[in-house]
Amino acid sequence: MPYSYSVTAHSPAAPGAVFDVLLRASTWPSWSPIDAAAPADGGDPDRRQGVGDIRVFRTGRAVSRERVVELVPDRRFVYENLGGPFRSYRGTVDLAEAPGGGTDLTWSAVFEPKPRFTGPFWQWYLTRFMRRMAEGLAGYAATR
Repeated sequence: MPYSYSVTAHSPAAPGAVFDVLLRASTWPSWSPIDAAAPADGGDPDRRQGVGDIRVFRTGRAVSRERVVELVPDRRFVYENLGGPFRSYRGTVDLAEAPGGGTDLTWSAVFEPKPRFTGPFWQWYLTRFMRRMAEGLAGYAATR
């Protein structure tokens, strides 16, 4: 059974600035609870990632791998988690120019956990974790 979450945040930065931060793995530890992030191919972590690129994230002892699967410049960033506790996980960050300026962002995902009966836990945990991610991204993009 699939589960989902959706969180929102607002950044005073323009959508292009927020999008640029999302594409650079090197920035993620600066604005998120993630300890380390790098391209899986060992390439420059400051270069902009593209569709098909795989990134490795470390948070404490947990390591995850994610593939970028769709990019709409300055509007949408879509990724899939490869493995971990999920049969499937597709996350989306949608960016919209806010009426009063800046960017309204929505970070959401649809996922199916591997262990049965863990969906409600993951939904609760990911909603809290990703709220921190969205708020961190919004704030960091405004400082660049």
